[in-house]
Amino acid sequence: MRLPAPLTGVLARLPRPRSLAGQLFAMQAVLLAVLVLGYAVFTYLSDRDQAKEAATRQALAVTRSVADSPSVRAAIRTPDPSARLQPYANRVQRHTGVDFVTIMNPRAIRWTHPTPDLIGKKFVGNTAPALAGHTFTETYEGTLGLSVRAVTPIRDHGEIVGLVSAGIRVEAISARIHDQVTTLAGVAGGALALGAVGTYVINARLRRSTHGMNATELSRMHDYHQAALHAVREGLLMLDGQYRVALINDGGRELLGAGGEVLGRSVADLGLPAPLTGALLSTRPRVDEIHLTADRVLAVNTSPVSGGERRGTVVTLRDVTELQSLMGELDSERGFTLALRSQAHEAANRLHTVVSLIELGRAEEAVEFATAELELAQTLTDQVVAAVSEPVLAALLLGKAALANERGVELVVSEDSGIDDGLLPPSLPARDLVTILGNLIDNAVDAAQGSVGARVTVTATTDDTGATDDTDDTGATDGPELLLRVQDTGEGVDPAHAEAVFRRGWSTKPAGPGGRGLGLALVRQTVQRHGGRLSVARAHGGGAEFEVRLPLPAACAKAGRAVVVGGEDA
Repeated sequence: MRLPAPLTGVLARLPRPRSLAGQLFAMQAVLLAVLVLGYAVFTYLSDRDQAKEAATRQALAVTRSVADSPSVRAAIRTPDPSARLQPYANRVQRHTGVDFVTIMNPRAIRWTHPTPDLIGKKFVGNTAPALAGHTFTETYEGTLGLSVRAVTPIRDHGEIVGLVSAGIRVEAISARIHDQVTTLAGVAGGALALGAVGTYVINARLRRSTHGMNATELSRMHDYHQAALHAVREGLLMLDGQYRVALINDGGRELLGAGGEVLGRSVADLGLPAPLTGALLSTRPRVDEIHLTADRVLAVNTSPVSGGERRGTVVTLRDVTELQSLMGELDSERGFTLALRSQAHEAANRLHTVVSLIELGRAEEAVEFATAELELAQTLTDQVVAAVSEPVLAALLLGKAALANERGVELVVSEDSGIDDGLLPPSLPARDLVTILGNLIDNAVDAAQGSVGARVTVTATTDDTGATDDTDDTGATDGPELLLRVQDTGEGVDPAHAEAVFRRGWSTKPAGPGGRGLGLALVRQTVQRHGGRLSVARAHGGGAEFEVRLPLPAACAKAGRAVVVGGEDA
């Protein structure tokens, strides 16, 4: 449903919601302004009350001082009290800061006043409480305007002989408060400005951290983040600056075999293989680097997160176990293709030889030569299939034999070999056998190449010498086993390297374009996955001997016949 064009235009003109930082800044600015304004109002009211109380206390103090003055009582007893009291009242008024000091007789007739013309006239205000002997204060509007005043009696030997009133005009009190409020307003304005600047700086940093997004956008991004994190099948791992796990998705937990609480733990404490741990702890980026765990082959990519300083590392993990197996099969197929190409070249040479013999009139020799070549090729195939009738292993041995022959190495299947077709259980797929035996043969051919009498001997048979299903302390069973043994005539393996030879990256050869040291590591991983055993020792007559034992079901067969592939009988 499409909205009408006018409505679409109105929606487009609506202001975009403020960013989270902007909303916080506005809220903080308003809150700060309210606090400062509230404090200013409270201070104003408090100062006003305090100023009024101070004026009242000041007026009281002045009236009591005047009433207690002996000179005042003496002046009252004279025939003309105003003559002496008016100058005195003016001095008191000037020195104490009050607006007026009025001294009067008990009938409230003034003897003094700031305005001389009002002397002799009646005091404007209440005098009854003072005539009763009490000192009191009031706010009253007299001849000088509204004022805060105090009135007290003047006593002479207990007799009230006069009254005195002192006061401060409310206008003067307001002027004092105005000065205080002006100062307060300046301080409040400074505090508001300083708070606004501080708030702006803090929110500017927040704006950079949130990239200007508002709360709704941040919430939506969090939801998308969580959904994407759990939807991605590849492993995702984020490490902080101290190489602790800051984030890991479901795929990462599965690929690393990490159970329990992982967040906050150091990578070194996850129990991962040492090469993989080293890759995760490295500051150097890794691109599709192959690493092995207990039962997986992982392609690891690492990328440091930096923003002026190292903040952590983003790690992606991809399961390439199946891909690695397929690549192994592809390498075998490629080897078969190269072998067939080489054989085709040799067949062409032989064909030219046969044609040349015929052209020379030696037909019988041509037939004998061609027949001998066909019989040799067929004999080799028959011998391998007869010894190892399991089709995948037979094809692997024939292909590897051709490749070894191209590199000047004789590949021999020993007389102890014998595996019937259909013997291997479904739990031991042919792909894993190709991984194990293919990598062992490739490693042996590499080691034997260039040695005197270069030869690789392969034994593939079953061994049912064990009669029970008990499990020994190594994790392997004593029941029937598939035995794969590969010997070479190379330099052998140093006993000190007997364990290191199965680690990823270990090799005595220079690294090629794709790197070395992965084949034997894959062999050990596959053997361990099937609960088997893998060992290396020195072969009789020199070289290395790798032996693999994989558990089989109770029903197994055993056969043996000497077979030589690409050479003579052993």
